[in-house]
Amino acid sequence: MTAPPLRGAPRCAQAWIELLAGDPEAISALAVARSRLEAGHEITWLKRLRLFELRGSLPTRPRLERLLHASIQFYNPHKERCLVRTAPHEAAPIPAGRPVVVVTERGGERRPAAERWWRHRTGSDIEVREGVAWVLEFAPGADPALARELAMVRDRRHGLLCNPHSQDATIVLGKVPLPCLGQTPAVA
Repeated sequence: MTAPPLRGAPRCAQAWIELLAGDPEAISALAVARSRLEAGHEITWLKRLRLFELRGSLPTRPRLERLLHASIQFYNPHKERCLVRTAPHEAAPIPAGRPVVVVTERGGERRPAAERWWRHRTGSDIEVREGVAWVLEFAPGADPALARELAMVRDRRHGLLCNPHSQDATIVLGKVPLPCLGQTPAVA
């Protein structure tokens, strides 16, 4: 039985997960982009965040944050931090003007284990999706559309963040939408 939605409770929320320490994947990706990719010469900074979207009858923000903190299905509070976004007008943890490449596993962004944990803990059914958000910064004067060049792997000199054979990528050049995951990819 699904609990009725609470007044003022969100129907969709994002949980942005970031490592507290330096991220080896982001550090490695930045080094590869700068040294081996044509579009990588303009990149000055790269950050990787895991992005969860929860959709359905969600609790109020304080309870939602407590539930996320209580489960290892979403993040480890000893080595990661979590920022929750419950409304489109709220800011994602992305510096203004930075392009974001959101990558999902094609047909595999749903997280059934997290959905079962949620049902067991709350008694309600929700949908949980996960992706990876790569936040890019380019040198002053560089075209932010270079994010497209870095997104999809085409060959050894082009692309880095998304394998087109098994993943989908969405390029966000403005504010990250809510919801974002499971939408039609902007880059195919």
